[in-house]
Amino acid sequence: MTWWWIGNVILVVAVVPVLVALLNRVLAALERIRKASDEILDGGVGIIEEVDRVPQLLDTTDKTIAEVANGAVRYAGSVAKLLD
Repeated sequence: MTWWWIGNVILVVAVVPVLVALLNRVLAALERIRKASDEILDGGVGIIEEVDRVPQLLDTTDKTIAEVANGAVRYAGSVAKLLD
């Protein structure tokens, strides 16, 4: 019966603190992962806000290209008249 008590004392004194230390390391790693995933989520939300503006920006780009094309055609016509 005495050997059981000695085994229990060794278990409590040696093994339990090691298990607590390992659990603490695992929980610390989980907290770092949680923080990183929250930052990734915030970044994704920020990207979505920027992507929502793309159709409006494409409309502006199309209008600008049309204006530049019209100006280039007028300029080329004027240059052609000067060269004739």
